[in-house]
Amino acid sequence: MQRIAGRFARVEPRRRVPDLVLGLLSDLPRKNCWTITEHIGDTTPDGLQHLLGRAKWDADLVCDDLRGYVLEHLADEQAVLVVDETGDLKKGTHTVGVQRQYTGTAGRIENAQVAVYLTYTSRHGHAGIDRALYLPKSWTGDVERREQAAVPDEVGFTTKP
Repeated sequence: MQRIAGRFARVEPRRRVPDLVLGLLSDLPRKNCWTITEHIGDTTPDGLQHLLGRAKWDADLVCDDLRGYVLEHLADEQAVLVVDETGDLKKGTHTVGVQRQYTGTAGRIENAQVAVYLTYTSRHGHAGIDRALYLPKSWTGDVERREQAAVPDEVGFTTKP
């Protein structure tokens, strides 16, 4: 955690990061702020929700730090990169990137948000090193919807690969 501590401007979010990581690495069948809160013994999810929704930190810089750590510990000349898309089923239409689309999670077309993950894999182990939210064409062409969801102007449509 020391490697990424400097990426958080305030100490409160910095103290929450280990709790979030432990929750995400746990064997919880469903992972959200409430289930992780219960897992770590807190009474409300306010701290985790603040970390994920309002605290000031740069996720891209944390991802860069993670990549550096992975290369220090798992480096191998025969390593491979694995690209995987994962869909999260959604009920509404306001979550960024949501639309009816195929997702392997459901095995059919469903209302879902899709993300693409990059994993570094070597004989020493594997770890996720990057991620990107897939933004479908239905979102990239809808200026009002993008503004309401705070999607940056520079984010455009690209195919998943």
